[in-house]
Amino acid sequence: MLLRPYPTADYNYTFRNDGGIRNLARRREVLKEAVFPLTQDDVVALSQRYGEPEWLLEKRLAAWEIAESIPMPTTNDEPWRRTDIRRVHWDEATHAINPNGAHIGLVPAELYSPLIGDKQGGLLVFVNGQLVQSDIAAELTDQGVIFTDLRTAFINHRDLVEQYFMTQAVLVDEGKFSAINAALWTHGVFVYVPKGVHVELPLHSVEYVTDTGMTGTHILCVVDENASVTYLHESQSPTREGQVLHTGVTELIVKRDSELRYVGLQNWGDNVFNFGHQRGRIGQGARLDWVSGEMGSRFGKVFMTIDLDGNDAWGRISGLYFTDGRQHIDIDTQQNHHALRGTSDLLFKGALKGESRTVWQGMILVDPGAQQTDGFQANRNLLLERTARADSIPGLEIQADDVRCTHAATIGRLDEREIFYLMARGIDRVTAEKLIVDGFFDPVMQRIPFEGVRERLGEYIDSKLLG
Repeated sequence: MLLRPYPTADYNYTFRNDGGIRNLARRREVLKEAVFPLTQDDVVALSQRYGEPEWLLEKRLAAWEIAESIPMPTTNDEPWRRTDIRRVHWDEATHAINPNGAHIGLVPAELYSPLIGDKQGGLLVFVNGQLVQSDIAAELTDQGVIFTDLRTAFINHRDLVEQYFMTQAVLVDEGKFSAINAALWTHGVFVYVPKGVHVELPLHSVEYVTDTGMTGTHILCVVDENASVTYLHESQSPTREGQVLHTGVTELIVKRDSELRYVGLQNWGDNVFNFGHQRGRIGQGARLDWVSGEMGSRFGKVFMTIDLDGNDAWGRISGLYFTDGRQHIDIDTQQNHHALRGTSDLLFKGALKGESRTVWQGMILVDPGAQQTDGFQANRNLLLERTARADSIPGLEIQADDVRCTHAATIGRLDEREIFYLMARGIDRVTAEKLIVDGFFDPVMQRIPFEGVRERLGEYIDSKLLG
């Protein structure tokens, strides 16, 4: 059963004297069709601010033409039917964030501390779109590994970056916000692991936002044949007055017989509106183990896709989210099988409090020639309060006859019998609920390969659970 559109959270519509009339007028203004207010001049200004060469500006302008040709999504579009973007204050959220004065001291130290022991393979830290820390271990450089910010990569490794930048994974015209990111990205990361290189130390990048306005992240990670690497990217911000618009693109290219373990975690503040396109392409005999955490933001719409392009490719996506208050998070996943004997495995787990809402839409697609495919997807939701709502929509599109594809979706509440069992053994109710929620998330948490990150993520979950 379809319910009425989810209400905006920005205004309290109590009718008192003239204030009620003003609020009603404001509500009608909010519900107008969304219009992206920036122009080509803003693209030029952004490129000039960073002192980019003319050829890079031309790439941005070409992407902007595509962005202008794509209409803003509405609830009439199937992928957006349950998510209305008209609550964004576009004029406020799209002014350029000013990175002046950005420095590493603004970032909580735990976000950039070493992931394993006291060594890191590489560390990049951005504050308000500005690079404030850049390190890579000498042994990785000696092996030919590239781990640098995207703007530097475009200058120093232009041919290599242009070979992959929005040509194989996320395409410029994939959606309105992928095109906007291609034209207006403010910072990004380029990772390249050469053939035959196995990186033992993890790579780590962090973006932190302290201001309001618009920011755009672009991650491009290429693991060449018979190579391997582990990479963690984190996004975070405190909640401020005023809105932040974040557009993100993540491109993961895993070539033949290679392996990538990628973890992407966001804990944006409650004033962030987050739009993302993320895609992994997996070659013959290659493996992609991808963990995603969507903990923060006021509003999020993220498309996540894996394409199993080669025979015997393997891909796993593990995700978790915890929403509270008026949060709205919509995750659209796709598992595309294009070759023989591909294996895909997807598990997303979410907990909801307050009047928050989540949407998960998943699809396993099997091409006619992709025989002996093994595909699985599951979405599990735990409603902690009756005012929360989760929509879970799995799907299969099978065009081959020798496959094993299954899906599952559940939405439930805390089991009072489990709570009673724990309380009968001297545990108070709050602790009992915490134990149940921790156990619910544990299968996904254990797939994050860094103990310190798991502990920090557990603290985020506890803070939401305990209010």
